[in-house]
Amino acid sequence: MASSFGALPQSRRARPGPWPPAPPPQPQAQPLSWAKRTGFQARVSGESASAPNSGQAPLPRPADAPADLESGPPARPNSAVPPPPAAVTTNAKPQPPPQQRQQQPPPAPLARARRRDSDGGRPNGQPPAAPLPQLQEEGEEEDAPQRPAHVKYELRDTPGILPVVVFGFQHYISMLGSIILVPLVMVPAMGGSADDTAAVVSTVLLVSGITTLLHILFGTRLPLVQGPSFVYLAPALAIINSPEFFGLNDNNFKHIMKHLQGAIIIGGLFQVLLGYTGLMSLFLRLINPVVVSPTVAAVGLSFFSYGFTKVGSCIEMGVLQFFMVIIFALYLRKIKLFGYRVFLIYAVPLGLGITWAIAFVLTASGVYSFKGCDANIPASNNVSAFCRTHVLRMKSCRVDTSHALRASPWFRFPYPLQWGTPVFNWKMGLVMCLVSVIASVDSVGSYHASSLFVATRPPTAGIVSRGIGVEGVSTVLAGLWGTGVGSATITENVHTIAVTKMGSRKAVGFGAIVLIVLSIVGKVGAFIASIPDVMVAALLCFMWAMLCALGLSNLRYGATGSSRNSIVVGLALFLSLSVPSYFQQYGLHPNANSSVPTYFQPYNVASHGPIHTGFGGVNYVLNTLLSLNMVIAFLVAVVLDNTVPSGRHERGLYVWSEAEEATRESSFMEDYELPFKIGRAFKWAKCMGL
Repeated sequence: MASSFGALPQSRRARPGPWPPAPPPQPQAQPLSWAKRTGFQARVSGESASAPNSGQAPLPRPADAPADLESGPPARPNSAVPPPPAAVTTNAKPQPPPQQRQQQPPPAPLARARRRDSDGGRPNGQPPAAPLPQLQEEGEEEDAPQRPAHVKYELRDTPGILPVVVFGFQHYISMLGSIILVPLVMVPAMGGSADDTAAVVSTVLLVSGITTLLHILFGTRLPLVQGPSFVYLAPALAIINSPEFFGLNDNNFKHIMKHLQGAIIIGGLFQVLLGYTGLMSLFLRLINPVVVSPTVAAVGLSFFSYGFTKVGSCIEMGVLQFFMVIIFALYLRKIKLFGYRVFLIYAVPLGLGITWAIAFVLTASGVYSFKGCDANIPASNNVSAFCRTHVLRMKSCRVDTSHALRASPWFRFPYPLQWGTPVFNWKMGLVMCLVSVIASVDSVGSYHASSLFVATRPPTAGIVSRGIGVEGVSTVLAGLWGTGVGSATITENVHTIAVTKMGSRKAVGFGAIVLIVLSIVGKVGAFIASIPDVMVAALLCFMWAMLCALGLSNLRYGATGSSRNSIVVGLALFLSLSVPSYFQQYGLHPNANSSVPTYFQPYNVASHGPIHTGFGGVNYVLNTLLSLNMVIAFLVAVVLDNTVPSGRHERGLYVWSEAEEATRESSFMEDYELPFKIGRAFKWAKCMGL
């Protein structure tokens, strides 16, 4: 036997592995561009970066966040996801090896709502979007096919003739306060009569209908109602109380309205340039939820000096009106009649109607009648001290002091330049230019939130620019017709879509046509103009509070409990109240402006502001802008949010669709593409969106 001493050691044979051999590891899919920007990471096996397409990062998991909080807890999803494994016991059967588990057939796919996409799926092998959280409606069978519960009719749905009529009326009636209340505040501030108020209300209805049709056809094409925006109300009141308008006696309403028209047209033209030149696409990088939230909230907070101060002129009717709306909107919001939350949807018109009826009964029974006193005679002209004491109460509480309904014609045709040729003043126009930027910021938040309800994807940055451009055109039309304020997307759109669950633009278009028809009927505008001032003020308290809440709701996109976001929003809100208060009170002496009501004196800052340079126009612009709450909130928030370091997840950035990826989807094109193939002629313009 040969000795093995000194021989080289032989290599040991490798041990055989399991059979059959395990498949080679699959390469991990590369995330898409939007996932790289937002830092999205898949959490479960088989989930790719392109799965969620809601457009917002980070997204809550469907099981944790029901889409409709009013419906209660979500129903059990109809899915075949296997239950969690039971606890291991001594009698439990052993699990098969990993190789056999991999050969088992995959579980059945999740039950999906019926697809609206005509292409049958996403191109280039991209996986379909993760299903949205679904809620089971009352009375619906568990095995019935489900559809997203966040809306009943989506963007391109055609409900039918009767549902279009019903939902069109319902959509606009639920937003009645936002459309009609602005002229009821402005026209009396300009010294206009009840007939002037009726004419402006009819003009607002006409312009709102025309601009809404323009937006759903040539803007973002989302079902968003356009109308007189509260964003323009504060600067309009500042212009109305300018020093150059003091001491006017005759035709002061038309004189001030012509100056307002010129300023609004200048602001609208600036917004047109902002949208159609593509500058808005660049500006979107600075607009995030932390900026939108305090800016919109400051719009509602800026009118606190007007709200309850005006309600107090007839405290019993004002408080009754306020609590009626609160009862309908909060305590009775879950009660359904005919399958709809009637009290929540129609809280404003129901509260107004009941309070108005009670005030009519009290007026007819003589509760607000004082012997020898006439509510139509100004207090300064009354000889009797007794009448001077009670004339304000009579005028505020009685419902028969306005003669607009009796004197108004049956038909009225609002036309451009009906108040005369606009007067262009550069300092007033410059104020409106910056205000149009604030209105654009407000609209951006509405675009994004509403698109998550009704569309397949959020719009692209170009589509947002296109929508802002159309809003600029709408503001120019508002200036030509003379509504007194600019036109913008009404912030309550998102709340209305969430409550009514109606996202069809056909229904919104039908409602816009109805507004145009109603604007011609003069008695409609006169009826609205005859609403008592104290009821208007009580409704505005509710509307401005809702506006503030809708603005703060944008914070849900960011990281919950972020100290950075809390400090930024807190500073923006506090300074938006404190800095304008300094400007409004600087140099103001009691009884110095006795002709201006106390609730309008905060808008009279241009005559006594702290900024004094060698140029009167510069003083006017700076004192006026820095006295506006929303301007301070916007400046503070946009500077801090874009300079304080933070991650995208914490800031909750708006995520807009990428044009190259989105245009490959037929469903996206059907949602946002311009009608009549107009977009093909503007493919070279990125600001057109497609």
